[in-house]
Amino acid sequence: MAKIGYIMATAHYEKLEADREWMQEYGCVKVIEENDADEKNRPLWKQLMVALERGDELVISKFSNAIRGARELAMFLEFCRVKVIRVISIHDRIDSNNELFPETKPSDVLLMMGSLPDEALALRKSSEHVSKLQERMIVQLPPVSTSKERRMDREKTVINLYAAGHPIDEVWKASGFRSRSSVFRILNKHGIKLNRGKHSGPIKKKSERAGSGSELVND
Repeated sequence: MAKIGYIMATAHYEKLEADREWMQEYGCVKVIEENDADEKNRPLWKQLMVALERGDELVISKFSNAIRGARELAMFLEFCRVKVIRVISIHDRIDSNNELFPETKPSDVLLMMGSLPDEALALRKSSEHVSKLQERMIVQLPPVSTSKERRMDREKTVINLYAAGHPIDEVWKASGFRSRSSVFRILNKHGIKLNRGKHSGPIKKKSERAGSGSELVND
């Protein structure tokens, strides 16, 4: 018989440290923490459901932190009933053994069940928002002391952002150059092959593209 904790440790969750401490003080042999990137598939939660054995105790931060809807809740409770697993929800103040949180009333349990879908949806939207910001945000590098270092930083910014898949216009804005042609000049200088839509293939030399009307000219 083991005590195991589970937390959906999203970036905005302010009670992570307190929940972790509560579970450790309660005697959890392991506290599993799922992150933002895995909110949809929840691989650690699925592994935990497989690993739980008869008579174990599962401590969660909140039902909406672990369960995403009424149907999933019903399946989870049936699973716990069959395996005789005690469930403790810290912030819902629910203990399936009726030992902790004696002040909790049936109306509190019904309120938790009724609000579960909305709370789970809010959690998912927040996690998706954080993930999108992390994927799209371009961080400007701080200024450096010399012009040579500043130029090298610009070139690194162009190469790294382009290699990471950002569009030419985003790379240009992040680089600080006055013209887009400077971006292509840097990529050409370091032998980077273009792979963005119409800008694909090796970068031609000026003499090879003189009659093509291309906009990719030296800065």
